[in-house]
Amino acid sequence: MGLPFRRADRVGDLIRREISRLLLREVKDPRLRQVVVTAVRMSPDLRHARIFFTTGGGGTERRAELQGLQAAAGFLRGRLGRSLRLRYAPELAFEVDDSVDRSLHIAALLKQVAPRESDDE
Repeated sequence: MGLPFRRADRVGDLIRREISRLLLREVKDPRLRQVVVTAVRMSPDLRHARIFFTTGGGGTERRAELQGLQAAAGFLRGRLGRSLRLRYAPELAFEVDDSVDRSLHIAALLKQVAPRESDDE
């Protein structure tokens, strides 16, 4: 039962690396220059891939980058199918990975709550 998930993880990692390479070397859209693919989650049947990305930009830039990724999805899917030799090139869905923003927010909150050294003395 665990075997398909391990395969899905391996394929997801391959897709993450290949999409990162394609974005760096082959996609010419200027909106996608700062996109970093952080994770890929595959469906157990390997027909759907959720691609998580982050970027240095803010909210309006992220929207533009998401639109750029959605516009490049067909190109990326075709390249993935050829380079990874998968039976089916997966449908690609892109999502902003906000885990970095959340961890920075949590760290800032903890810093506010943590006792200060001068308070102890």
